[in-house]
Amino acid sequence: MLTYEQARRTVIEQVQKAKAPRATANISVWDALGFVLAEEVRTDREYPPFHRSTRDGYAVRALEALPGATLRCVAEIRAGGTVTQPLAPGTCAQIMTGAAAPEGADAVVMIEHTNRDDDSVRFERAAQPGQNIVPRGSEAKRGQTILSPGMRLGYAELALAAQVGATQLRCACKPRVAILSTGDEVVALDQQPGAFQIRNSNSISLATQVRLAGGEPVLLGNAADRIDDLRDKIARGLLEDALALSGGVSMGKYDLVETVLKDLGAQSYFDAVAIRPGRPAVFAKCGDAFVFGLPGNPVSTMVTFELFVVPAIDLLNGAPARDLPLVEARLGAPLNEKQGLAHFLPARVEWRGTTPEVRALPWQGSGDIAALAHANCFLVVAADRGQVTAGETVPIMLRKDVI
Repeated sequence: MLTYEQARRTVIEQVQKAKAPRATANISVWDALGFVLAEEVRTDREYPPFHRSTRDGYAVRALEALPGATLRCVAEIRAGGTVTQPLAPGTCAQIMTGAAAPEGADAVVMIEHTNRDDDSVRFERAAQPGQNIVPRGSEAKRGQTILSPGMRLGYAELALAAQVGATQLRCACKPRVAILSTGDEVVALDQQPGAFQIRNSNSISLATQVRLAGGEPVLLGNAADRIDDLRDKIARGLLEDALALSGGVSMGKYDLVETVLKDLGAQSYFDAVAIRPGRPAVFAKCGDAFVFGLPGNPVSTMVTFELFVVPAIDLLNGAPARDLPLVEARLGAPLNEKQGLAHFLPARVEWRGTTPEVRALPWQGSGDIAALAHANCFLVVAADRGQVTAGETVPIMLRKDVI
């Protein structure tokens, strides 16, 4: 049985080994959030394209703007306004944030540090060369690569692409991840469950996690606890880049996923991980598809997806595998957990000043979705730890969808 670190490393190594160039498509910058860039984006001109003021104030020659000095204001420069005349000695120009500083000006004095009487401006503080001015071309040169293949496109990256006029972005097509739940006790979301049945919530959580990770979910519904039905639906899922199953991977009589995968010729890399929740987790490759057999209990499904499926989607997208979003926080209440397994406990972290404090939430085990819905992180207790006292520093894995 692998540790979760070993299991995660195995996933990354195997997906990297099999990684092939992905198909690409032109995506509008309006629609490219979450895609992975497949070609360079270069600047169309210098940035900023002019000496840009970062404050409202007066453009000056720094040597002339001395405490007590008075200069004559000869112009007003608004953002987007045309600037043609250089700044003559003994003068200044009122300037707005984002506007172009005139030639000859090498500083901007904030308006708060001046007094104006008609066209005369008296300066209360000395100006320094370069003060409150971003020089032309200091952010990027013309033709410079500013976005590179393999970068995941978030709001800052898309804003940068828009700034340089890249309205169409060549991106990797998102990997398609088939989602299949299993179990006779599972019914569709729009059905009324019987007294001993449950609705298929795992398909919702998995589809959402796939989208958040940068993949495209392909919903296959639910497979009954029968070899023939399970085999048919798994075979369909193997036509995609990856298949994520929930349930059917434990040791029960009707846990048939591994049997079917073996019959289909899958190569298995692990079938158990030393974590709670999520111990009976399967990772295999069958044909060209990677297969993740995740436990059926909802919290187990969510945890193992974050640990093992997310890095696979990253790599299939042509991006590097993201690190786990682990940070440290101060434990707010003591813990006493069974040793031997790494625990991922639903928890809530709050920032009190600059120090985050985390507390595990009461929960009824890996089927308790309600507890996780109130959590914004998982509190991670190492396998060799049992008792953890309040005030200790502990690792937490953030829920990126709510923080």
